Amino acid sequence: MGHRIIFATGNEGKMREIRLILADLGLPILSMKEAGAEPEIVEDGTTFGENAEIKARAVWNLTGDIVLADDSGLEVDYIGGEPGIYSARYLGEDTPYEVKNRSIIERLKEARGQERGARFVCSIAAMLPDGRVLHTEAVMEGLIAVEPAGNGGFGYDPILYLPQFGKTSAEITMEQKNEISHRGKALRAMKEALEGVLK
Repeated sequence: MGHRIIFATGNEGKMREIRLILADLGLPILSMKEAGAEPEIVEDGTTFGENAEIKARAVWNLTGDIVLADDSGLEVDYIGGEPGIYSARYLGEDTPYEVKNRSIIERLKEARGQERGARFVCSIAAMLPDGRVLHTEAVMEGLIAVEPAGNGGFGYDPILYLPQFGKTSAEITMEQKNEISHRGKALRAMKEALEGVLK
């Protein structure tokens, strides 16, 4: 089976988390940049899972290795699951997250209690050298905060309030976050799925 794992991301923070969680697989783990495989990718799927697979397949087409990719975003119940798969593009790719976060809080000003329910979703797709595809998906449930708080994390972290901590996703420690985060959970599930096929 595959002699190396390529993760279709250029995000160094993400690569650190990935290397930490997948280390037990005993395979070298490269970013697509390190693998020299940086295709133009058009994410035109309608779900997180489809977009993750589109990214993984684009890099797999160039390398044929075990290729993983993730797609993630914020779903807010009160506004019909928005921004969802458009999380990065919400109000425009180059719009600062302070503005995006303010906009979501503003749209929820009438929402109370559980109406503020929201979650981070992370889908991971793995392309295997023989063309098989594995999928895992996990969520981190919370509520949209009344005010942004915290400067850890990035993106929508300051507005997802986690009742079990009494803090937003941007206020908890990295250790706490890795334990409960959507990406951490989806990665651990993918590690198990890969262990099953790599035996």
